[in-house]
Amino acid sequence: MTVSNVEKISVALTAEMAIMLKETVSFGAYASSSELIREWRERREYRAKASERLGQLWDVGVMSGEAVDGPDAMAQIQDKLAKTTVSKTAA
Repeated sequence: MTVSNVEKISVALTAEMAIMLKETVSFGAYASSSELIREWRERREYRAKASERLGQLWDVGVMSGEAVDGPDAMAQIQDKLAKTTVSKTAA
């Protein structure tokens, strides 16, 4: 006796959604509706992880201090580099 981990359910879709699902499978992009749903779930999980990572990076950016515009930031970097180069040359 085999036990299946598949549960059959009924889902109500709008006519437009049902057509889109059937067309996507019939065009050969997916072997079945289940495969399409699996990919949808994987994409949702990926987006959730990416969103979480983006939030972490945002927090790091906010904690790094006040924002500086590109030209001003480049001027600060060049000034710091020039001072470092002068101090190494003088040594």
